[in-house]
Amino acid sequence: MQDLRWVQMSEEEMNEFLGRGGTGVISFSTDPDEPPVSIPVSYGYSADVRRFYYRLSFPRDSRKEDLVDRLISFVTHDKTDSGWRSIVVTGRLSDTSDAPYESTEIQGMWAIQIPLVDIFERPPRETTFRYFSLDPATMTGRKEVMSDS
Repeated sequence: MQDLRWVQMSEEEMNEFLGRGGTGVISFSTDPDEPPVSIPVSYGYSADVRRFYYRLSFPRDSRKEDLVDRLISFVTHDKTDSGWRSIVVTGRLSDTSDAPYESTEIQGMWAIQIPLVDIFERPPRETTFRYFSLDPATMTGRKEVMSDS
């Protein structure tokens, strides 16, 4: 009989899974008596600098403006040909909207691919977007493996 179990992914496996970008869920910390604010996002990832990149929308009624300076967690997962994979990242976002061209944040953005997902109630031209990077404080990955029992 085969059972499923999870093992940690190596850095190489995490880099391969993350690729240059994809989708996931970012969660902003809030007050202790409130749940975190979680939203689906697209991300870019550069293994060369081990940094995540986000293009976040700021509609007029968004709470994100009050939350972007707080600690975050980011989760991405998917079923691959080899089974389920997931990565959990924590840290603090850095606003790269006004970063100088020669900065690590801007240079790292050349290697990524943030998928553009149009899920807004308003046309994108009516929404303000800002760019952020995340240098992970922690990054862990798990993968599904089959075991014989």
